[in-house]
Amino acid sequence: MQQFTKVERNRFRILVMIVSISGFSQGMLLPLISVIFEQDGVSATINGLSATGLYIGTLLISPFIERPLRKFGYKPIIIIGGLTVIVSLMLFPLWKSVAFWFILRLLIGIGDHALHFSTQTWITSFSPQNRLGRNIAIYGLSFGVGFAVGPLFVQLVEIFEGLPFIISSILCLCAWILVFFIKNEKPEIIKGNTAYSGAWKRFGAAFTVAWVAFIPPFSYGFLESSLNAIYPVYALRNAIEITDLSYILAAFSIGGVVSQLPLGILSDQIGRRKVLIIMLGLGAVTFGAASFFETSALAIGILFFIAGTFVGSTFSLGISYMADLTPKELLPTGNLICGIFFSMGSLSGPFLGGLFIQFFEGISFLVLIAILLGILAIIIFIANPHKNRRLI
Repeated sequence: MQQFTKVERNRFRILVMIVSISGFSQGMLLPLISVIFEQDGVSATINGLSATGLYIGTLLISPFIERPLRKFGYKPIIIIGGLTVIVSLMLFPLWKSVAFWFILRLLIGIGDHALHFSTQTWITSFSPQNRLGRNIAIYGLSFGVGFAVGPLFVQLVEIFEGLPFIISSILCLCAWILVFFIKNEKPEIIKGNTAYSGAWKRFGAAFTVAWVAFIPPFSYGFLESSLNAIYPVYALRNAIEITDLSYILAAFSIGGVVSQLPLGILSDQIGRRKVLIIMLGLGAVTFGAASFFETSALAIGILFFIAGTFVGSTFSLGISYMADLTPKELLPTGNLICGIFFSMGSLSGPFLGGLFIQFFEGISFLVLIAILLGILAIIIFIANPHKNRRLI
């Protein structure tokens, strides 16, 4: 059985630590700004559109990130991405404006994507196949722990509106410094296969063999953004207190943390596809059940925790599934497409969620999430991506 070397083990620890702080800043930022805007009387639609800045930034940088990664290696991209996030967080308290904060969220999206794309591609490249699910699960676990803690700091807005932004920027700075203690590496060089010679050909080849693996990142992106950017608006209108809301959002993330490693190990044993179908289906049922208890903070918190155990691992499982299906020299491209689909889900979450609660007041917002998860589970069940491997 293949194991990490000492250098790889230390590198892995630093990478997951960096990702955990990034998760914290994202987990705090989405509900924090939604709560601030809701208290200032900003409409749900504008609130949702503002939240898309993070994911528009991700999409904007996506076509340009693979080439510098292959040329300069993982470490410089992580450094630049982390620095962009830190500076943007420090600028939030300077001027409160929907337009200005949208631009800052755009920059954070660019920085976060550079950071996550580099770290997850690096981890998938040096992880042995028999430990891939476990290692990506730990990666997802570290992000999930940070993301779960993030909403708890939303309460600090009642002390001083800029305090959560300041704390987040300081923590990101501390994690960013750790990058300088690891040695740079570059992705595996593409050799002798003209089918991979151009960027669009690499995209096409990776999509052909692994398109079904991009569905889980899409679903997680939709969940993460809609629950953290739009559900706070919906919950406040249903008389849920800000303090209770912080714990409800944290409960979902904690559920994902609890199940992340067990599901990663289980997926190594029985296959990523089976685990994804079951978890998405159970997540749909749980969110559907939660729609009947939306005025009870305790019941919603419990059901969000249960839902988190089912679907909180879909992003990391999707990355592992992509790595199973994709040739190693196409891993950077596959990871990039995972990020693009995550961003597409994240963009559609706040926008569709904002429209939903504005125009369908008689229907629970959680029903929208349940329907989406059910549809995606069915698509993965019907798909058979392994037959496409011979096409590239």
